[in-house]
Amino acid sequence: MRTDILTITLNPTVDFATSAPKVVPELKLRCAEPQIDPGGGGINVARAIRLLGGQATALVAIGGATGAHLLQLLALEGVPTVAFQGPGETRQSMSVIDLSLNEQFRFVMPGPSWHQDDVDRGLRSIDAAAGDGTLVVLSGSQPPGVAKDFPSILADHVRDRGAQLIVDTSGPALVHLVEGPRRAVSVLRMDGPEAEELAGRALPNRKDTADFAEDLVRKGVARVVIVARGADGSVLASGEGRWHAVGPPVEVVSKVGAGDTFVGAFTLSLARGEPLPDCLAHGVAAASASVTTEATRLCEPATVTRLLGETRVEAV
Repeated sequence: MRTDILTITLNPTVDFATSAPKVVPELKLRCAEPQIDPGGGGINVARAIRLLGGQATALVAIGGATGAHLLQLLALEGVPTVAFQGPGETRQSMSVIDLSLNEQFRFVMPGPSWHQDDVDRGLRSIDAAAGDGTLVVLSGSQPPGVAKDFPSILADHVRDRGAQLIVDTSGPALVHLVEGPRRAVSVLRMDGPEAEELAGRALPNRKDTADFAEDLVRKGVARVVIVARGADGSVLASGEGRWHAVGPPVEVVSKVGAGDTFVGAFTLSLARGEPLPDCLAHGVAAASASVTTEATRLCEPATVTRLLGETRVEAV
């Protein structure tokens, strides 16, 4: 099924995931054979969409031998890619599970620094790939050197091409994005702690979260605002209403890629024309399925289907 989804990853990574009997300082840690996966926000969104039976094109900035390895990994997973030259060497990241504590340690590298000509090259690539009706997904961290207003600049580019922008970002870029109306932003997603930081107060219950999200919609920050509440699911606010979705309790194996899996499932449902409450339910079910898998394997489709049947959606 052609869904016209384009994901953007400016700061991709090759993810190594392994385990060790115990993580302690000084000693050599004998680790298990690593699981190696392509990573980065937009890449994981495209991978999740592929797993769920859809198709998204991953637009990726790459550099050096690691970048070439990344493209090979994506090809093996059947994810279509549009690559453009980024600065320096594509980064690598690692997660290690301490088997004695059953806790995961995540080591995330910053990636190479960008300059303005790198940003301009990226925007030209996006302009060429996005068209009327395309769902453009910007997900993941921004590389060093990319200005905090990049999502806002991208929003203008997307609007000029008749496309819709879905943003899942953090830090200064998120703060800048919520400072004023962004009419070209279709969907904005954030985590609970990020929402509380922006709100300047705790958001202890679902209604508090929905009030905050609805306020951003009223201000014109985005047409749809989603706030993740961890194990308590996610809240969505739009001009059509406010909903909360939560799935059944699951055993957490790895949280890597859960947010990106949510965005992938939500975007795929949106591309298929499903109502917003159903899109939210699919996102929550897929994110729940994702945390039950090892490393960055994301979600098993059968698990998503099972959890979707147990996911509750209510107006809030």
